[in-house]
Amino acid sequence: MTVAAWLGRRARPVLAKALPALGDTERIALEAGSVGFEGQLFAGRPDFNALARTGPMGLTQREQAFLDHPVRRLCRMLDDHAIDEAGDLPQEVWRWLRDERFFGLVIPEQHGGLGFSHQAHATVVARIATVNVAAAVTVMVPNSLGPAELLLRYGTPEQQAHWLPRLADGRELPCFALTSPYAGSDAASIPDRGVLVEREFEGRMTRGFLVDFDKRYITLAPVATVVGLAFQAHDPSRPEGERDLGITCALIPVPQPGLQIGRRHRPMASAFMNGPIRGRQVFVPLDWVIGGEAQVGQGWRMLMECLAAGRALSLPALGSAMQQTALFVAQGYGRVREQFGLPIGRFHAVADLTARMAAELYATDAARRYTAVVLDAGERPSVAGALLKVQLTEAGRRAVNHGMDILGGKGIIAGPANLLGNAYRQAPIAITVEGANLLTRALIVFGQGAVRCHPHVRDEMKAVQSGDDEALGRALLAHARHVLRNFGRSLWGAPLRGTVPDGLLREALAIARLSARLAFAADLAMGLLGGRLKRMELLSARLGDVLSHLYLASACVWRFHAEAAQAPALLPLARAAIQAQLQAGAQALQGFYANLPQAGARWLGALTAGRAPAAVPDACWLDLAESLAQEPVLLAQLLPDLQRPAAGGLLDLMEALELAQRLGPEAQALQKAWRQTGSVAAACQGARDPALARAYLQAVDRVIQVDDSPGPRDEARAALTRAAAAGTRASAPAAPAPSPHRPERRIPRPAPAK
Repeated sequence: MTVAAWLGRRARPVLAKALPALGDTERIALEAGSVGFEGQLFAGRPDFNALARTGPMGLTQREQAFLDHPVRRLCRMLDDHAIDEAGDLPQEVWRWLRDERFFGLVIPEQHGGLGFSHQAHATVVARIATVNVAAAVTVMVPNSLGPAELLLRYGTPEQQAHWLPRLADGRELPCFALTSPYAGSDAASIPDRGVLVEREFEGRMTRGFLVDFDKRYITLAPVATVVGLAFQAHDPSRPEGERDLGITCALIPVPQPGLQIGRRHRPMASAFMNGPIRGRQVFVPLDWVIGGEAQVGQGWRMLMECLAAGRALSLPALGSAMQQTALFVAQGYGRVREQFGLPIGRFHAVADLTARMAAELYATDAARRYTAVVLDAGERPSVAGALLKVQLTEAGRRAVNHGMDILGGKGIIAGPANLLGNAYRQAPIAITVEGANLLTRALIVFGQGAVRCHPHVRDEMKAVQSGDDEALGRALLAHARHVLRNFGRSLWGAPLRGTVPDGLLREALAIARLSARLAFAADLAMGLLGGRLKRMELLSARLGDVLSHLYLASACVWRFHAEAAQAPALLPLARAAIQAQLQAGAQALQGFYANLPQAGARWLGALTAGRAPAAVPDACWLDLAESLAQEPVLLAQLLPDLQRPAAGGLLDLMEALELAQRLGPEAQALQKAWRQTGSVAAACQGARDPALARAYLQAVDRVIQVDDSPGPRDEARAALTRAAAAGTRASAPAAPAPSPHRPERRIPRPAPAK
C-alpha cells in the first residue's frame, strides 16, 4: 500500500462527515461555468502574465457603428422624467428597438440577429442606462438570461428556425418566468408543477405537460408574446421514486387557454414592464420544451450554465452606468454650483467623495471589461460573474448615494431637472434581481468559489464520493503542500509571477501577498469548520469579499496595461483604485479572523493576516480630484458610455459644462459678476463674447434651479377661474402672503443653435 493510499484510507471516513452534503441542484450549480484568473487568486498564485495575455477590449466596425448611430439616436429619444411619468417607453422608442434589432444583439446573423460580442452587448446596455434605466432593462432582458440564450445553446433545429428570427426582429417579445412567490432566492425549489399527460391538441393526440404555475417579478411579462417557463416536471406513469423528472424549461406562445398574463408590477415605480404570470392547467406539448423531450428535467443545468455568463454582463453594465452618470453629475455640478464664492467641487468634503467615486469606477469597470473579454474568449466564469454582479450593483448604489450627498437639495426635488432622483430610487432593483446580493455575497461567491477555484478540494470531494483512497491521498498531500506554501507567503511575502506595467510593481506584490493570505484563510476555515462553514454566512461572505477585492484590484493592473497610451495620466488613478481595493480586502480578512470561534485560530489569523495596508492619504484623494478637474483625458477614460439624453437635468448640465469649456477661466469670473450684480445682462457686459456668456449663465441657472408644481392656493385659484368660466359663483381664495424669499422667474432655455 502506498503512502497516499494509506493516508486516503485513514482520512476518507473523517472527510465524509466533514465535507458539506451536496444536493443535485447544488452540484449542478457548482459545476456550471468555468474558472479563470479568479482561480489563481483563490489558490494564492496569481500569474500577471496570464492576466496580460487576455486581450484588450475591442469592438468590430459593425459593433462600433451600431453604438455610434442606432444607440446614440435611441438615447437622444429618451426623456427620463417623461418616461417615468408615463410609466412606459414612447411608441417611437418601441418601434426603433424593433426596427434596429436591439432585441437580437446576441442572436447570430444567420438567424436574423446582429451576432454581437459579449463586450458589445454590455456596452449597448451601459450606454442606454446612462440616460434611462427602463429602456436599458427592456433591451437587456431579451439578450440576457431568457429564451434566446437557451434556444441558442439547447434548442432543437426546428425551435431555433422558428423562434430566433422572430425574436431577433421583434415580432416576438420574450420573457422568462422562474421566480415564484414561495421560491425566490431558492429558485430550485419552485413549486410550479407539470404532469405528463396525453390529450388532443390541434386535432391530434399529443404528449405534453398540464402545468399549474404562479410566477412574479417577471420582466417584460405584461407585453410578452412568448413566455419561457421553468416548472417541475412529473410523470405519474413511472415507478414510485422516479416520477419527479426535475426542472424543465419550455416556451409558451401567448395567448393560451389557462394562461393569465398582462397585469403589472411597478418595481420602485420604474417604467420598465414587469408583472406576474399565472397558469391553470396550461397544456405544454413536449415540442415546446426547449431542446425537446431529451431536455426534460435538464432545466436547472441549462439555467445555471446560462446564468454563468448572463450574470456577468447586464446587471454589471447597469451598475457601471449608474457610476458613470453619478460621477459626471458630481464632478460637473461641483464645477458649476458655487457657494461661499467658490465652486463646491473645490471643498475638500466634495473633492474627496468625487475622487473616491472615480477610483472605484476605475476598478469596477476594469473588472467588468476584463470579464467581458474572457467571455468572448469562450469562458463562462461563474464565480467571477457572481462577484461582479454584487460588486458593480453595490458600487452603483454607493455612487448614486455620494452624488445625492453632493447635490443636496437639488437632488431631492422631483421633476425634470432632477439629476439623480430616478437612479436613486431604482438602485435597489439591480441589488435584488438575478440573485439578491445578500444571498450571492454570503453563499455563492465563496461557497461556490471554495469548490470551483480551489486547486485540490474538488479532487478530494470526488475521491471521497468514489471511494478512491489512492486519489484522495494524493490530493491531500498536494493540499498540505499548498497550505504550507501559502502559510509561508502570508508571513514573509509572495513572489511576483509574471511582469507588470511600470509603476505598479508594489501594488502587484501586495495583490500576490493578499492572495496567499486568502488561500491560507480559506483552507483554515474549511479545515476547522468543515460543513459548518456553509451555514456561517458572515464568515464565508468576508472571504468572498477578499476574493472580490482581489479580482477588482487585478483587473486594474490589466486595464492599466491595456490603456498604455494614457499610462502617465492614469497612473495615480490606477494606484489609488488598487490600494483602495486592497485595503478593503485586508479589512475583510481581518474581520474574518476576528470572528472565528476558536481562540487559537484567531491568534494564527492575527499572525498571518498582518496589519491592513495604510489608507490612501487625504492628500492623494485631493490631488486626484484636482486632476479630474484639470485633465479631461481622465474623465473621458472613466465615462466612455455616457450619452446625451433628449431632455432633462442631465442635458442641462452637459450644456452648461460645454459652454464653460468654451469660455475657459472666464466662466468663473462671470458667475462672480452675476452674484455681485444680480443681473445676467450686467455680468455679461464686459465679456469677450456677450452672447456666449449669457448662454452660459442661463445654462447655469437651469442647472441650479429645481422644479415646482401647483400648490393648494394655485389649485383654488384655478378652480375659481373654471367656476367663473362656467357662470357659477365660488368663494375667492385667500390672497397669498407676500414672501421676501420668492425666487425670480426661471430664465428660459434659449433655442438650440442650428
